[in-house]
Amino acid sequence: MYAIIATGGKQYKVAEGDVIQVEKLGVAAGESYTFDQVLAIGGDKFVLGNPVVAGATVTATVEKEGKGPKIVVYKYKRKSGYHKKNGHRQLYTKLKIEKINA
Repeated sequence: MYAIIATGGKQYKVAEGDVIQVEKLGVAAGESYTFDQVLAIGGDKFVLGNPVVAGATVTATVEKEGKGPKIVVYKYKRKSGYHKKNGHRQLYTKLKIEKINA
């Protein structure tokens, strides 16, 4: 059985036991988090929500919160001597999917 959930402006296809990284949720490690925006549930019978499946939830446990790899952002304009270098590390939450409740 799998589910498609929406969080952080993105959609993820998850199954029980999967480990995923999503945008930072602000939940401490070891705590449980429930997704209520379940867009579809698949398995023996496919259920598509309009826009979400009524009463369906996905429960996950937070493994850790961290920062992703550093991305270098370099701005440059020729002939004017303008250049600027910035770095960015996106914050994420690592989750383990425990149960899909249809």
